Amino acid sequence: MLQTKFLSVRFYLCALTLLLLATSGPANAQQPDPWRIVADKVDPATYYGVTVANGMLGIVSSPEPFQVKAVVLAGAYDQYGRGRVSNFLNSFNLLNMYLEVDGKRLSGKDVSNFRQQLDMRHASLTTTFDYADKATITYTHYALRHLPFTGLMEVSVTAKKDVSLTAASVMDAPDALRDVQNYYNEINRPHATLSLLTSSGRSATGKLQLCASTSFLFDEPHGQEPRVIHEMWDSNMHLMKFGKALKAGQSYTYAVAGSSITSAHHADPLNEAERLTIFARLEGKQRLLAFHAKAWDELWKSDIQITGDAQAQQDVHSMLYHLYSFSRAGTDYSPSPMGLSGLGYNGHVFWDSDLWMYPALLVMHPEIAKSLIEYRFRRLAPARNNAFAHGYQGAMYPWESADSGVEETPVWALSGPFEHHITADVALAAWQYYCVTQDKAWLREKGWPILSATADFWASRVERNGPGHYDIKNVVAADEWAENVDNNAFTNAAAQVNLQNATAAAKLLGLPANPDWQHVAQNIPLLRFPDGVTQEHASYKGEGIKQGDVNLLAYPLNVITAPAQIKKDLVYYETRVPNEGTPAMTQAIFALLYARLGDGDKAQHFFQDSYQPNLLPPFRVIAETKGGTNPYFATGAGGVLQAVLMGFGGLDITANGIRQVKTTLPKGWQSVKITGVGTQRKTYTVTR
Repeated sequence: MLQTKFLSVRFYLCALTLLLLATSGPANAQQPDPWRIVADKVDPATYYGVTVANGMLGIVSSPEPFQVKAVVLAGAYDQYGRGRVSNFLNSFNLLNMYLEVDGKRLSGKDVSNFRQQLDMRHASLTTTFDYADKATITYTHYALRHLPFTGLMEVSVTAKKDVSLTAASVMDAPDALRDVQNYYNEINRPHATLSLLTSSGRSATGKLQLCASTSFLFDEPHGQEPRVIHEMWDSNMHLMKFGKALKAGQSYTYAVAGSSITSAHHADPLNEAERLTIFARLEGKQRLLAFHAKAWDELWKSDIQITGDAQAQQDVHSMLYHLYSFSRAGTDYSPSPMGLSGLGYNGHVFWDSDLWMYPALLVMHPEIAKSLIEYRFRRLAPARNNAFAHGYQGAMYPWESADSGVEETPVWALSGPFEHHITADVALAAWQYYCVTQDKAWLREKGWPILSATADFWASRVERNGPGHYDIKNVVAADEWAENVDNNAFTNAAAQVNLQNATAAAKLLGLPANPDWQHVAQNIPLLRFPDGVTQEHASYKGEGIKQGDVNLLAYPLNVITAPAQIKKDLVYYETRVPNEGTPAMTQAIFALLYARLGDGDKAQHFFQDSYQPNLLPPFRVIAETKGGTNPYFATGAGGVLQAVLMGFGGLDITANGIRQVKTTLPKGWQSVKITGVGTQRKTYTVTR
């Protein structure tokens, strides 16, 4: 009865969600735009912002005119009253502004026709509104893709009658900073006058120095720009402003460029923040926006094009947009479950990065995925120390990781000491990078150290209780409701794959493999019930599960390959996932596997169920759970994208590169075209 109840409720909620989405207002009466999400009915009480980001700098939107909710920088962590672990830091809010019209400062109560639009193709958020009968105002936020530490806000005011404007750029210090210092400088050059609004502060323990600087960008020729005035309000806020009179029908445009950087990124962040802002100021708005657009055009050469389902197309673009926005080539940063959308999960890095976001990035942009695995390679030494501290050999990666690579899981959570599958997840990502790129030099230099050290961990982690009984006891399962269990299906299978891939890497590189690796792999047990269903762990009796576990053995581990067994496990475990309190990834794996099994109806159902009940207004951002309120859940987006790429698109990562396997499209979809795949930027198509 429990299975039937869960399944019935799931179908009911999915159908109800689809009905609500289809009837949620006039904006949905027409086909969704594949590249733009429009919010023309903004309710601050139910507003979940969207992020414009460039893989380093994240700017989170607000429903309040000229305000930004938060500015987040990748790689900036300190402890500040959120447990005894490192936490993401908000940067200075360098793009807050205000505008006064005829001496009155605008607020959300004074405007009409308020509308926001996310342009995913070129990563910008545009806000428009009317102020009484006096002016129409538009402003657009950018996190400039080609300049990792720099953002831009462009403002345009069109007067409906003669008006007097006062426009200000405000620098706000977040509460967690201390020892804030504010500076204002004007640098005069023959061709330009640069007004620099700058702030510097220390993180709570003094570990980091955070700095930000902004400058106005005017369209007027040098010598005709408005006069800029600086005002110091208090230690946590100062501003610069200018005035302008407009005649009826006249439009005026200005912009603010700003840079934010910390001592985690540069040895001299105060001067560097000003240098980067000066660079942006003298590049000029047109060049900045042109280079930004060019960078995003390059990213979107790797795209997913769906025909037959316009809403799915928009949603898939949104997921790709967020993964592209939250990661960046040429770094050693890896995204947290919430990316750069805020301080969720303290900005820590989990298996969410390695197993859920990474594969989609790897097939679409290997150069970005390389940054994620570089994050793990640079933190191999702390992983070795972690193994040593627990009495094991090799390297044991932490469940939660931040800047240093030590364990950052709060002590009340058992995942830190016991969720050991993370080590195999990291190793799988390293092996997959080689598989996609076929880069043996990288494998020798960076992949092999990860693969060999993690294989050594598993060889020491197992308890050797006789042939077929090299048990892995006392772990937190991938299904995190299963704590301190023995022989968890995913942990055991992932350990097997880790050991086998390390052996394969040694052969490719002509290096001696430890013969014990293969021996251990062959003796790690995978348990089954009497009816043949794969058993999640030794004491599992059919209870509800938090997230996918057994079904991950079919994908991405490829340990279970027989279609009959894959289906048997699907039929059993798809009814064990409750409709509340569970993260979004599991149903995406169900969709992927059903697509590969040829069941388009089931694949469509679980594709929709994997994210649509998690969407929040007004931008359809994904929460972690159905009914949850903590967007943006990049982990879920990564899972759904894998359902599209590896499920409906049939892409498969093999030792010989990316291949395409037989698959099935969801009902109503006519085709899926995936462009820019892998290092050779190939195109793959599936048609009905």
